[in-house]
Amino acid sequence: MPVTILAIESSCDETSASVCVDGKILSNFIANQAIHERFGGVVPELASRAHMQNIVPVVSEALKTAGISPSGLDAIAFTQAPGLIGSLLVGSQFAKSMALGLGKPLIAVHHMQAHVLANLIPERRPSFPFLCLTVSGGHTQIVLCQSPSRLTILGETIDDAAGEAFDKSAKLLGLPYPGGPLIDKYAKTGNPDRFRFPEPKIAGLDFSFSGLKTSILYFLQNAGTSLVYKEEFRATEEERKTFIETNLPDICASIQQRIVTILLNKLKKAAEETGINELCLAGGVSANSGLRESFGQLGRDKGWNTYIPAFEYCTDNAAMIAITGYHKFLAGDFAPLSVGTAARAEF
Repeated sequence: MPVTILAIESSCDETSASVCVDGKILSNFIANQAIHERFGGVVPELASRAHMQNIVPVVSEALKTAGISPSGLDAIAFTQAPGLIGSLLVGSQFAKSMALGLGKPLIAVHHMQAHVLANLIPERRPSFPFLCLTVSGGHTQIVLCQSPSRLTILGETIDDAAGEAFDKSAKLLGLPYPGGPLIDKYAKTGNPDRFRFPEPKIAGLDFSFSGLKTSILYFLQNAGTSLVYKEEFRATEEERKTFIETNLPDICASIQQRIVTILLNKLKKAAEETGINELCLAGGVSANSGLRESFGQLGRDKGWNTYIPAFEYCTDNAAMIAITGYHKFLAGDFAPLSVGTAARAEF
């Protein structure tokens, strides 16, 4: 008999629902929340309220498009952690209520595990074991995936995530939220070698982006004169504005190149140390065109196999919850109705 999973994702500011049958995605709907743009970031209270408004129509549309009735479901999966606690609660309580009402099993999914397993959605998928560079606004990790249920973090950021570095840099440049995609846009016409930003010297496979952000801050405060803050170099507001407007594509390209090289240098190190040549990307930042291109080039240069989910499966989405829920269903890994949610949690 086929296994049919309804999945719900509500960890941040996207309300999403997906239906998969035997691991094949039949629908994947996402409702975005434009209200946060005016605040320059996600406002947790507004996010949870929007989830309450969106979740019923999104789930209904996912079931309708898939041609599946609620009674035809075998289980309901939801994002348990990590994320904004108010947003998580909306999705988890809806999933629990639906599971209880239908008498169906409940499956709790870790958001970051789901990002990794999004690489199992396409027909062309990695063989186990594989390494996954998972990059999002809140996480930057290198994960060893030996099976759908055996994931080990080999390295992670010790301070800020790569996605945060993109968004904070964009804010310093005066770009609207979310700024990461805009850096990617302007970088396409810029010279990535025009400005040189430092690469942090962090031992092992861990990452650090706080120092890079500080260098970018001083660089812009000094209108490109120095990466180190010195009062005599500090430019006027008009000088900074003119410098950014005149050099925006080159600045964006240079920032993007440095973040990408930091990420891929660590991934290359992990592949060489483990001897694993099956490499994957995951997370919202994996939608960045510069990262995707450089990641593919790394694979071609080294003779490694590389895999990247489609754009719709890179950002927060319920399809990745569905594929993870499917594998947890096969393993009999179900959750009680008493299961809680958590803003922070390891695999």
